[in-house]
Amino acid sequence: FKEIQYIYGVPKEILLTFWALETDFGLFQGEYNTLNALLTLSHDCRRPSLFRPQIFGALELYTRGGFNPQRTKGAWAGEIGMLQMLPLGLLEYGVDGDNDGKIDIRTSAIDALHSTARKLASMGWKRNEPWLLEVRVPERMDWEKTGLTTTLPLVEWEKMGVWPRLGNFQNYDEVSLILPMGRKGPAFLTYPNFRVLSKWNNSSVYTTTAAYFATLLIGEPRYRLGSPEPILSLEEMVRLQKKLEQKGYDVGGVDGILGAKTREAVRQEQLRMKLPADGWPTKNMLSKI
Repeated sequence: FKEIQYIYGVPKEILLTFWALETDFGLFQGEYNTLNALLTLSHDCRRPSLFRPQIFGALELYTRGGFNPQRTKGAWAGEIGMLQMLPLGLLEYGVDGDNDGKIDIRTSAIDALHSTARKLASMGWKRNEPWLLEVRVPERMDWEKTGLTTTLPLVEWEKMGVWPRLGNFQNYDEVSLILPMGRKGPAFLTYPNFRVLSKWNNSSVYTTTAAYFATLLIGEPRYRLGSPEPILSLEEMVRLQKKLEQKGYDVGGVDGILGAKTREAVRQEQLRMKLPADGWPTKNMLSKI
């Protein structure tokens, strides 16, 4: 881990987090035949342009002896290895970290970790910079400015009454305030490195979970829960998404999941209804819609 951080600037806490969340430290890397998965996804109507090139990446890996069409297995979306990389990603970022003459991210943890760090560095990870900081927020503020779509200098957040829960601010201009459970729950400032993590996995829930877990690994305390309003049930969330779609909002599909698009739709509807625009749907809001 020390060598990896020296070379790429990515700390062990971030790598451990992805290693844990992706494959339980390599214990479960997926049971889908990778070639079959890629061929199926390349004919899927949603993202064929993403997966068709991956087939040729797998063929190139095969010519290099790093891919067996019959035996290589991984995730349903074609990723392989301890840190789950697609073939083209492995071709571009793969590293022979253990110096055994081959790149094997399925059985060599060192290769997998080096390759992941190299990928994160190429996506813009900034050495010795933070990614997430828990903060306290006032009872009243301009909630519309929360969320990843708005970035402000720390001095602007300070003027609004946002302060670190522990320690001090590190002065950055591109900082966002996120409220994963609404204005009454825990609050976090996200730094530029947080956006790099979101490039690894575009799910806001995944990225926030990973970023927070990594802060626990560096010794930060568990977040202060506060008193958030209860999350909607799956049935209620589906009903909310259907109503928002009927009003013309793009919620990213009616699936019962509170993703980034649903949160933004909720925020816009909260503004229309003159409710605090924190992007957190409540039973009260659902009843008013």
